[in-house]
Amino acid sequence: MKIAVVGAGYVGLSNAILHAYRHDVVLLELDGARVAAINAGKSPIHDPEVESALAGDGIRLRATTDPLEAYQGADFVVIATPTNYDPATNLFDTRSVELVAGQALSVEPDVPIVIKSTIPVGFTDELRASHPGATIFFSPEFLREGRALHDNLYPSRIVVGDESDAGQRFADLMVEGAAAEQVPVLTMTSSEAEALKLFA
Repeated sequence: MKIAVVGAGYVGLSNAILHAYRHDVVLLELDGARVAAINAGKSPIHDPEVESALAGDGIRLRATTDPLEAYQGADFVVIATPTNYDPATNLFDTRSVELVAGQALSVEPDVPIVIKSTIPVGFTDELRASHPGATIFFSPEFLREGRALHDNLYPSRIVVGDESDAGQRFADLMVEGAAAEQVPVLTMTSSEAEALKLFA
């Protein structure tokens, strides 16, 4: 299976590595220096497990700045781009998520889009309305900076905001990647998952 992950911050890089133990992962990142570092086996973030994984040879991960290289033939696209919160406007900046979803669907119209970025309640439904027929859902992360890969390997729970076959397949991917033997898996609507993330 090929998985495209967009964004090489704590969330994106740790998710990319999690899946790259068993699948081909292409990590799309705008920052060429980060791409070069990852492809050289060096981590652009401080996270001991990430640093160890990139320095080893047990993962199938390559980073790129080329959207076509990432999206073509992908079975899932995981969006982990920044959505900074502005306390003055009380809004998240979701433009990067919207841009990535549109680009990915223009290359692979049937690829399921999984949003890991923090977003407001109702955003996924609005994005789906902009792309009729597309499979788009939210799957929140509960990661700590500096321990992101560890928290992916030993998650407190896996939450997927989709109850279709695509949502179940993604939940299975997350469980498959976990080192913990038993992980609670919760499937629900994306709006419920968005609310759960914000309340958490």
